Amino acid sequence: MRSVAVAATDGMLHFELALACEVFGPPPDALAIPWYEVAVCGTRPVRVGRFLLEPDGGLDRLARAATVVVPALADVDEDPPADLVEAVRAAHDAGARVVSLCTGAFVLAAAGLLDGLRATTHWAHTGQLAARYPRVEVDPDVLYVDNGSVLTSAGKAAAMDLCLHLVRRDHGPAVANVVARRLVVPPHRAGGQAQFVTTPVPARDDHPLADLLPWAMRRLDRPLTVEDLARRANMSSRHLARHFRSVTGTTPLQWLLAQRIRRAQELLENTDDSVDTIAAAAGMGTATTLRRHFHRAVGVPPDAYRRTFRA
Repeated sequence: MRSVAVAATDGMLHFELALACEVFGPPPDALAIPWYEVAVCGTRPVRVGRFLLEPDGGLDRLARAATVVVPALADVDEDPPADLVEAVRAAHDAGARVVSLCTGAFVLAAAGLLDGLRATTHWAHTGQLAARYPRVEVDPDVLYVDNGSVLTSAGKAAAMDLCLHLVRRDHGPAVANVVARRLVVPPHRAGGQAQFVTTPVPARDDHPLADLLPWAMRRLDRPLTVEDLARRANMSSRHLARHFRSVTGTTPLQWLLAQRIRRAQELLENTDDSVDTIAAAAGMGTATTLRRHFHRAVGVPPDAYRRTFRA
């Protein structure tokens, strides 16, 4: 599992390419263990972001690697380069573990490697991936998906999460923690965690709910109903619902729930309070209620979410 080939072609994003080279490239100083051998592979000098990169070898080298990493493509409106798609397919047929970072999933999908499998990419492009490749089960709400020999991630930070997940798979959690500590990032975020929690915010400050929303935010620890909000805003519940839909794009209760989840996240990240205490502070009432809503919204339980920030 030591050889890692990072595919490179014109139009790739330099962040994800550099990230893969950084995680799998320099061996951890504190550990005397066999480490990865990384090669950047392409057919010619390639334009990566604003930089011109000279590859270490051709795309045929992908088929001789144990792990192939396909970084993000900047333009997903066009089909991926045919030579890259063919090289990735050949590498998978030869037994390589194939990994896409962010929109690199479009290359794996074009190669047919995601047919019948669950996969993800950056949330802004999940709809496009699903529409273009209907045989792929696209999940827009996760950080990464591990199908064993084929793995996909969402964008940017989630790509880092997947790379560290691979280190954890290959070398164990202690080694992954050392790598994460060197990179100053959390050592583990579960792949099923949501890419983000939607918290609708107004597009402007001069709207009919400008006074109501801050008032409600200061009272998230208290029971609040639609009638309470309508009374405070001096309007009927139906009138309030219309304004909420216009200003935030959602209903009063959905907006309140999103704010309570976000408050719980802040407390889990920054305090040692118990889940029961946080449930009360976020207006969820009980730990059971918090766990149910939190898991549904974020994708992981509160305790697992907290461990990410305690590790």
